[in-house]
Amino acid sequence: MEVGIGSFSDPEGLEGLAHFLEHMLFYASEKYPLEDSYSKYITEHGGSTNAFTSSEHTTYYFDVNADCFEEALDRFAQFFIKPLMSPDATMREIKAVDSENQKNLLSDAWRLNQLQKHLSAESHPYHKFSTGNWDTLEVKPKARGMDTRLELLKFYEENYSANLMHLVVYAKESLDKIQSLVETKFQEIRNIDRSYPCFPNHPCTSEHLRVLVKAVPIKQGHKLRIIWPITPGIRYHKEGPSKYLSHLIGHEGEGSIFYVLKTLGWATSLSAGESDWTYEFSFFKVVIDLTDAGHEHVEDIVALVFKYIHLLQESGPCKWIFDELSAICETVFHYQDKTPPINYVVNVASNMKLYPPQDWLIGSSLPSNFDPSIIQSVLSELTPNNVRIFWESTKFEGHTDKTEPWYGTAYSVEKITGSMIQQWIESAPDEHLHLPAPNVFIPTDLSLKNILEKANCPLLLRKSPYSRLWYKPDTMFSTPKAYVKIDFNCPYSGTSPEAAVLTNIFTRLLLDYLNEYAYYAEVAGLYYSISVTDNGFQVTVVGYNHKLRILVATVIEKISKFEVKPERFAVIKEMLTKDYQNFKFQQPYQQAMYYCSLILENQTWPWNDGLEVLPHLEADNLSKFVSLMLSRTFLECYIAGNIEPNEAESMIQHIEDVFFKGPQPISQALFPSQHLTNRIVKLEKGTSYFYPAEVLNPSDDNSALVHYIQVHQDEFMLNVTLQLFALIAKQPTFHQLRSVEQLGYITVLMQRNDSGIRGVQFIIQSTVKDPRQIDLRVVAFIKMLESKLYDMSTDEFQSNVNALIDMKLEKHKNLREESAFYWREISDGTLKFDRRACEVAALKQLSQKELIHFFDEYIKVGAPRKKALSVRVYGSLHSLEYNIDQSEPTKPNLVRIDDIFCFRRSRPLYGSFKGGFGQMKL
Repeated sequence: MEVGIGSFSDPEGLEGLAHFLEHMLFYASEKYPLEDSYSKYITEHGGSTNAFTSSEHTTYYFDVNADCFEEALDRFAQFFIKPLMSPDATMREIKAVDSENQKNLLSDAWRLNQLQKHLSAESHPYHKFSTGNWDTLEVKPKARGMDTRLELLKFYEENYSANLMHLVVYAKESLDKIQSLVETKFQEIRNIDRSYPCFPNHPCTSEHLRVLVKAVPIKQGHKLRIIWPITPGIRYHKEGPSKYLSHLIGHEGEGSIFYVLKTLGWATSLSAGESDWTYEFSFFKVVIDLTDAGHEHVEDIVALVFKYIHLLQESGPCKWIFDELSAICETVFHYQDKTPPINYVVNVASNMKLYPPQDWLIGSSLPSNFDPSIIQSVLSELTPNNVRIFWESTKFEGHTDKTEPWYGTAYSVEKITGSMIQQWIESAPDEHLHLPAPNVFIPTDLSLKNILEKANCPLLLRKSPYSRLWYKPDTMFSTPKAYVKIDFNCPYSGTSPEAAVLTNIFTRLLLDYLNEYAYYAEVAGLYYSISVTDNGFQVTVVGYNHKLRILVATVIEKISKFEVKPERFAVIKEMLTKDYQNFKFQQPYQQAMYYCSLILENQTWPWNDGLEVLPHLEADNLSKFVSLMLSRTFLECYIAGNIEPNEAESMIQHIEDVFFKGPQPISQALFPSQHLTNRIVKLEKGTSYFYPAEVLNPSDDNSALVHYIQVHQDEFMLNVTLQLFALIAKQPTFHQLRSVEQLGYITVLMQRNDSGIRGVQFIIQSTVKDPRQIDLRVVAFIKMLESKLYDMSTDEFQSNVNALIDMKLEKHKNLREESAFYWREISDGTLKFDRRACEVAALKQLSQKELIHFFDEYIKVGAPRKKALSVRVYGSLHSLEYNIDQSEPTKPNLVRIDDIFCFRRSRPLYGSFKGGFGQMKL
């Protein structure tokens, strides 16, 4: 349901009211008055629910197992008919909104977004702060004698009207049945014939243009945003002027802005396109990540962007480029992957207010009318006289004179003139900028192969001393796409922090070398990645199968003929160093999860070791390392989709020939002793461990807790019992620890699976309580769960079992999703390709008594086989408590981990499913 009212409609002095209403609406309704019963119903029936507030609309959505849809829809409809926004929920949800805002305060994306809004006309709602916090929703209204809840009810009454709502319902039934269901459930929504609020004019007047804003970010690095107010592209969705311009200005092939900046060693990424738009106003933004050298050449970079825009004006809109783009969009549309329904309905609902009904399912995705005058008119808005430049760098610290009020971002503003930019253009380097070449990767053969092998799960198609090939033909999706994954298992890649860092630089350099060539493939719908793994690196290529082999062969060639270009090595090393330095600015809950993995995974190096070795690594180290790393390797390969078995085999044969054949082979087969695998630390039964740490960024007030309970090694019956427990406990966790106790906005219970070792974890981030206190609340909550489980009716038990079965029977939506599922089985070594069917069979056998026995054995407070690990990350508000936690004597069965690596060495490990090829059932 999309309601055509958003944060632009917040009343003066009540910043965040629309967002607060989005939080409050789902609590309860007159028909279903029990607090949180809606989310309980949805969660217990295999679904999820969420909402978000934008500037001009608020969107509410859910999904649920198909057989429970009617009641879920009724519960949903009641929020728009007669919601109950109770007084006691009001105070709690103001705290939730405040906690949500706390989590964003140190995020550069939020900070810079607000700074752009701040530097706009105060009379325009774009200028406002839209999240809301304790101050705007509680302190200030109270001081003015206002009751926030009464204002909230008034806001709802005045704005939530049926004529401003758009609903999308996606279900199994016939359209007639769905229509009558919707008419019955939603007919009572009031229609007060409220007209859409209108916010004319552009938020940036002349005083907000021709400015250079320097801002200090939280994270290390430099970013340049070049922004112009433009006529909204939504007004010309068939002509697609912004799509055309962002395709060219954001291009990365030879002759593009990015290619030139990269060659000069000034930039590491560039994106371009329309953002922050409504029907009334819009911005075109070019965002560039700069290197340290680029930071010293910002005037030249701005000049090169304007030079390219000038080139586009000179050459005029090109029909062949538009036609190529239009053809790509057409192919993407007709062969689009099926997406999760919850994403699909949100997407369609957002189109309904903006487009005529015949375009609701298409939106702006199909530009089809080539109109040079429209493209030219938007292009003519990208001028030096119309520009806003935002330049962020930690080097500006101490050199600014202003502070943005909501997030505290330090900044300064300088006026610039068109003639100044003209001077920059005249003195800029004379680089050869030109339009892209025709795209050779556009697929022309979209036919489906007639594959005789109708396999329902991956087959081991080929094995040799060098590789194994798993093959899964497409039997589900009927799309002309394929998925290829080549996993290089290289024992030398993980032997030390140096080796891990060098492997990382190697994969980034490969992507860097391939970029201008492979960018064309990406534009044409053929995607690739090269990423670091625990024991090497892997290449993934996915997209239209027609020209996929060409891309795979090119990537393989680049790996086999890898050489280090010193100037690119320097740029990548600088980027990686910043990434390592910025690790400390991650959210505290992410830091807690990192420590948890570091404690449990036997073969991992801490981030600070990487940061320490980086400065000493040179191009020469990498050259020597790569030839050593590739000297011994084994390839685990997975090929799926619209591809014939002989094609798959010849692809792998070719890769083997490149690496292992010839007079001086690059690689040799692994020795049996070299097949490495990830092993997981086995915690002690009946023991609780805890690891206290201080948050890495001293100005972060948020604390975090990960409370992990390790249960068992992959086995169907225990898996489903654990999953059922997690399903039953998920919503009560959220209700009790977030809604009632208000510990923090991020409060979640989720399952954890480390290489087949399974458990559950509570993840909570808070400014209200320190992690040790939160840990006590989690323990108290687990105590509360006892009665819920013991007193559960047979019907409720069965209903949860059925929900879990339905979730397992849900089909894979597309090739990527299916491939990710099967690849997990291969990479963990579990190879249980029929896992879903086996787990459904196990669930059908599971009794309520067994669930309770499982809880009593593994989860319950004081359970004999319980193995718990609490990672407590203390924010700056709780540094005193950290000192206590770190030094307090521990009790029996409660063990403090002082040194992660001593602890890891002292513990036994779980056996790996990759017990070597002797035990591998093939």
